[in-house]
Amino acid sequence: MWIADQWKDYEVLATSSGEKLERWGDYLLVRPDPQVIWQTPKKHSGWKKCNGHYHRSAKGGGEWEFHNLPEEWEIGYRDLTFRLKPFSFKHTGLFPEQAVNWDWFSSIIKEKISKDPDRPFKVLNLFAYTGGATLSAAAAGAQVTHVDASKGMVQWAKENAVASGLGDAPIRWLVDDCVKFVEREIRRGNHYDGIIMDPPSYGRGPKGEIWKIEDSIFPFIELTAQLLDQDSSFLLINSYTTGLQPAVLTYMINTAIVPTFGGSVESSEIGLPVKSDGLVLPCGASGRWIK
Repeated sequence: MWIADQWKDYEVLATSSGEKLERWGDYLLVRPDPQVIWQTPKKHSGWKKCNGHYHRSAKGGGEWEFHNLPEEWEIGYRDLTFRLKPFSFKHTGLFPEQAVNWDWFSSIIKEKISKDPDRPFKVLNLFAYTGGATLSAAAAGAQVTHVDASKGMVQWAKENAVASGLGDAPIRWLVDDCVKFVEREIRRGNHYDGIIMDPPSYGRGPKGEIWKIEDSIFPFIELTAQLLDQDSSFLLINSYTTGLQPAVLTYMINTAIVPTFGGSVESSEIGLPVKSDGLVLPCGASGRWIK
């Protein structure tokens, strides 16, 4: 398992009975987590003294309960700053477990740029959300194209860039359907040195396009592979969908990319350390291709 264990402003304090207790900077949140199927004593005082608690409804969805939690606040990771706010369905605008992937591709970008500083390193971030991967790549020296179908998420990512001192970094911010954008980039003959994608299990594009990951992910990987060339360095796929286990990610990436571009593929669960017991909470899976 790849573990995001370099955080200072975030930690999972404890887990029990379908929930996790987290510290986000100065504030404690309790949020549901479907992986937490165990029941352990809730000894940490934060379970009862949290600043925010997302209560899941038996009918689906749920709602937040707040106790002295600001509408927005910030936390940092390395040199990056992220603006947080609790919003729909338990989210805060950041997936901390992804930091282990940020560190992975940032090291690749830095190494490539150090060897050829005059050649731009271009990264495409698809389904880019609030920009954690975008900012990590930009901070490492890449030119980044950030694509997400949600105008609100792209605006949030821009605000994170400003907060991180990357407001003037070479980032293209695009509100677009990722499939249609990739198709246009292929027609334009464009290629990227690194590609990141974090596809949702289900979603809709700006014009009502339907994305269902079981049906769409492999054709999309094959499509996106056309934006690689023999000089490309990496591709990263993140999955929070239960059926897409690491071995499935490895199989898809191997099939779509390795016969043409060579390189190697590795996939694993990603996770966060839990302070109370020293164990690791699984948080999805990632597949990595590296040239």
